Amino acid sequence: MLRRSFIAGLGLAPAALAAPRLAAAQGASVLRFIPQADLALLDPVQTTGLVTRNHGLLVFDTLYGVDENAVAHPQMAEGHTVEQDGRLWTIRLREGLHFHDGTPVLARDCVASIRRWGGRDAFGMALMAATDELSAPDDRTLRFRLKRPFPLLPDALGKAGSNICPIMPERLAATPATQQVTEMVGSGPYRFVAEERVPGARAVYQKFAGYVPRADGTPSMMAGPRVAHFERVEWHTMPDAATAAAVLQSGQMDWWEQPVMDLLPLLKRRRELKVEVLDTAGAFTMIRPNHLQPPFDNPAIRRALMGAIRQQDYMQVVAGEDRSLWKDGCGFFLPGAPMSSDVGLEALTGPRDLAKVRADLAAAGYKGERVVLLAPADFPVLNGMSEVAADMLRQAGINLDYQSLDWGTVLQRLASQEPLEKGGWSMFCNFSLGVGTMNPAAHNYMRGNGRNATFGWYDSPRMEALRDSWFAAADTESQKAICRDMQQLAFQEVPFYPTGVFYQPTAYRAELQGMLKGAPLFTNLRRQG
Repeated sequence: MLRRSFIAGLGLAPAALAAPRLAAAQGASVLRFIPQADLALLDPVQTTGLVTRNHGLLVFDTLYGVDENAVAHPQMAEGHTVEQDGRLWTIRLREGLHFHDGTPVLARDCVASIRRWGGRDAFGMALMAATDELSAPDDRTLRFRLKRPFPLLPDALGKAGSNICPIMPERLAATPATQQVTEMVGSGPYRFVAEERVPGARAVYQKFAGYVPRADGTPSMMAGPRVAHFERVEWHTMPDAATAAAVLQSGQMDWWEQPVMDLLPLLKRRRELKVEVLDTAGAFTMIRPNHLQPPFDNPAIRRALMGAIRQQDYMQVVAGEDRSLWKDGCGFFLPGAPMSSDVGLEALTGPRDLAKVRADLAAAGYKGERVVLLAPADFPVLNGMSEVAADMLRQAGINLDYQSLDWGTVLQRLASQEPLEKGGWSMFCNFSLGVGTMNPAAHNYMRGNGRNATFGWYDSPRMEALRDSWFAAADTESQKAICRDMQQLAFQEVPFYPTGVFYQPTAYRAELQGMLKGAPLFTNLRRQG
């Protein structure tokens, strides 16, 4: 009944699921997309959720954008100059930038937006800590006066992972970063159609006629001209994977962001579909404990539980048996990236002994405290990881309270720093874009700044000092040495539990042309013919 009523709500006849082709009925001007999960939160600064990040890149533009090689290029910025030995950056805005409400994009809007983002994001916090003054001398000029050189400034403002730095009107950017903005007013290629949003089912975007793409550059991930070819983009949340596969094959949907691995062989056999991995850096997975609440406020207990982690179990439930789609043996930085190392990895790769884990937990002071694991039932990847984590925790002797919820409710609960009896939580499973975990700059989950850190609120002055040293390091070899020290410390303090990296294929109709690498992007994409 749920499946039938949902399809009816989309205006799609259930009988049409068997139809060989209905894409022509959509017209070339509408793109229908199945996201990884429901779009529960809309503000890309207020949450690290990747579904919100993907939404944000439709609605908002950024001053810079990284290409598929992780090189930052001017986007809203026309360009910049660097003076005073790297301590003065002057950024000039492109002409013709407008917000969706018709007002021009001014430098003061950008200043307010950067400050809001810089109070929430790990990379942004580092940039703002290095900034002595951020000002708007005129309507098209931003000026950073820095305390010390910060050569990664464009990389920070144009980062691909959560949280992106979305430029919004000053009146909205005045909203505290811990609160959602009240309107979705950006200057990106699509405007959010709030009146057509159906929570749990649909989000709609209309092409913004006032958007002016860059005139130069080559489209590559977030860099180069962002050209909107579709008049309308619709996101439709499906009730289950079988329905998603059916409507993709029938042509009622154009693109399924994260097909479940069990259905990949079926989808690959269909000539009208393409199945490929767009994000070659992968998704970095983890279990994040709440460092504010017992028992995981105790680092000895966090360390003791490390012995129960089998990364292979998590990767197999996410990506199946195909080893080309996942990696285990993963430390605290993206495997294969320059800053990764094998320091301390024996804590994760050595023999697993649950009896020893139970004894170590007791010796560390675990006394049977209730542990609340938040599990998003409607998010297949995280739901699978949560089930594996639950089994692991029970076998380790943890008093588990497994709370199966929808993803939107999980995101709202994660913001709570309250104790368990007041709606708080103990652990959750998550994944982040691999590109955001390559080094300390954008790695939100390695921040040790306590209640100002992302969900979990890891507090470590030692980790923060190492991170600061990384930014100040004179060369790559020095940075690598610091990251080895950071990983060694992480195995002692356990900001999170790494559970591996997977490479998620996406599936889309073969007539879609111009698909860019990276996480879902909707510009430069068109329907052939």
